[in-house]
Amino acid sequence: MKKIQMVDLQSQYAKIKDIVDPSIQEVMDNATFINGPKVHEFQKNLENYLGVKHVIPCANGTDALQIAMMGLGLQPGDEVITADFTFAATVEVIALLQLTPVLVDVDPITFNIDVAAIEKAITPKTKAIVPVHLFGLPAEMDAIMALAKAHNLYVIEDNAQAIGASYTHKDGSKTKAGAIGHVASTSFFPSKNLGCYGDGGAIFTNDDELAHTIRGIVNHGMYERYHHDVVGVNSRLDSIQAAVLDAKLPHLDTYNTARRNTAKKYNEAFKNHPNITTPTGLEANDGDDSHVFHQYTLNLKDVDRDALVAHLQSKNIPCGVYYPIPLHRQKAYTDDRYNESDFPVTNALIKSVISLPMHTELDDEQIECITSTVLSFIDSNK
Repeated sequence: MKKIQMVDLQSQYAKIKDIVDPSIQEVMDNATFINGPKVHEFQKNLENYLGVKHVIPCANGTDALQIAMMGLGLQPGDEVITADFTFAATVEVIALLQLTPVLVDVDPITFNIDVAAIEKAITPKTKAIVPVHLFGLPAEMDAIMALAKAHNLYVIEDNAQAIGASYTHKDGSKTKAGAIGHVASTSFFPSKNLGCYGDGGAIFTNDDELAHTIRGIVNHGMYERYHHDVVGVNSRLDSIQAAVLDAKLPHLDTYNTARRNTAKKYNEAFKNHPNITTPTGLEANDGDDSHVFHQYTLNLKDVDRDALVAHLQSKNIPCGVYYPIPLHRQKAYTDDRYNESDFPVTNALIKSVISLPMHTELDDEQIECITSTVLSFIDSNK
């Protein structure tokens, strides 16, 4: 059996080397390293894939989220509601812009932001909602968009973990995650479902005026050289990373299918176990394309999660705990407004979740090794 990795980018690259290498070489040959043809080709191809009018590439996913908020014209003191159970970048950019982050609890099944908690947190100062499509499963966007419309709020999708996922609306129609809200951000960090070989990100929107504003922001506020019309930043996707992404984009659906197939095998191995809740998103009523499994995360009951982590590591099986400290307890984001009673789900999840290896190159032998090791530990420690 080959070594089990949390993410196996080497094996993935080996399969597409004959596509990626010439794409990179083309950039090297024409030396168009910044805003070259590859950037524009990738932008158009991603727009077509997502079914969104505008893709604006940028330097990384955190920049993408910050620039999206800048483009909306949010002002210091404006409140932005987002999930407590997610990576810090989501709240980091809110704080950097001197906006007021408002953290709320998540759903115990999907791990995504709780719509009822959003509604409860809305005040006259609220200006935006940031749903995070956590681990690759879209949030409840119909309900969130309805809530935003009722209160005249912006919706900024944090799509860093769900590129390629489809959201099934109440009427049965489908929209790609990231193409539903007023604006969205994504990350092309190498381990993402669509990842480059460095840093990269992008902003998506169907709003022509907002797209124009954002295009200026990413380029020092310039639409014409040396004419700075808005306050901007320097955030660009370089041409080499665009070349990698454009070579990988046609494989994204195949990659996501491979992740779903692995998730199905994991789910089957853990089915009906009294101490394990497997991820949602593969059931027939969810649609087979609703979850793209950036992470495969179990929720454990009456199991010493940290002991299981140590056991897996002792067997050379990597795993992850996302996220061990909730944002409301992070030193940078503590606030007297928060009460522990506001976060019962998050406070439980940080002690009970574990993410198993998930990538496009996992084989049946590795999956069997992982699942049998998890099950034997749990069953022998009851």
